[in-house]
Amino acid sequence: MDIARVTYRKPFLIGLLGLIIALLATLPLYATGYAPIFMTTIFMYIILSVSWTLFSGPTGYMSLAPAAFFGVGLYTAAILGDYVPLPVFIIAAGLVSFIVALGVGALTLRLRGIYFAIFTFGLVLFIAQLLMFIELHVFGIRGRFVVVIDDYNNIYYAMLVVFVLLMLTAYFIRRSKYGLALQSIGQNEEAAAHSGVNVTMVKVVTFAISAFFMGAAGATIATRWTYIDPGIAFNVTFSFLPVLMAIFGGMGQLYGPVIGAVIFAYLQEKLMTTFPELNMLIFGVVLVAAILFMPNGLVGVIQKLIGLIQKWRKGGSVEEHAGT
Repeated sequence: MDIARVTYRKPFLIGLLGLIIALLATLPLYATGYAPIFMTTIFMYIILSVSWTLFSGPTGYMSLAPAAFFGVGLYTAAILGDYVPLPVFIIAAGLVSFIVALGVGALTLRLRGIYFAIFTFGLVLFIAQLLMFIELHVFGIRGRFVVVIDDYNNIYYAMLVVFVLLMLTAYFIRRSKYGLALQSIGQNEEAAAHSGVNVTMVKVVTFAISAFFMGAAGATIATRWTYIDPGIAFNVTFSFLPVLMAIFGGMGQLYGPVIGAVIFAYLQEKLMTTFPELNMLIFGVVLVAAILFMPNGLVGVIQKLIGLIQKWRKGGSVEEHAGT
């Protein structure tokens, strides 16, 4: 019976995944109006959350830099949007964020714990203030207009492509020797180094890969924002929300941050229209509650429920067998 379950489980999951992608790919055809716009926002948060988890989940390094790379993507779109097509400046934004992350990671990923978290948070503020200085004193402006894409479906499909590429990247990294190296770093970094893992290289490259997708998401969503300045582009909310979403959803499985991002994107949409002044307060309360009562997030709760159901079924089958 267990062999049969294993045999049919993988094709079922592949089929379910294919169905979900097909529904998402055809969404603009059957769900017009606000739905594709809202789904674009959800994809943005999923990309930020999964990208953050890609590095911080297995290594245990608390990065607060998502807003930095997201903002770099926004500004890259603002600078290049008038000169190159949408796919080109999305890729360019990802590459710029990747290069920035390589440099930052090479300098700072020897820091650990609270020191690394503080530095990455400071990085967001530093880049924002540096750009503000350059804009005001070199170009004589405070912000920039971003090229507007009239067809929202193009933005939706661009974000969908970034999302699919990220999920494939995260899946293959987790199932590779590279993923095992990341796990070993999180468990015991010194032991990983002694066992032959190039700890610094693995951390820096993973950090840069996650930054690539954050930058690409920033460039894609920039076409909906019309105007940005350093305060908008490097809003620290985009550093804390992905962390909150990942913790709430659970980082043990790849779908955990996805679930967390979907739920919180929906909650944010509702709270911003009904209780805008309590928006971040409610998010903070949920974060504290999740850490205290759901240390493994919703994924941990789901796994416990599945375990209880399996035990109940096994117990029932044993009793039936004993009765016969």
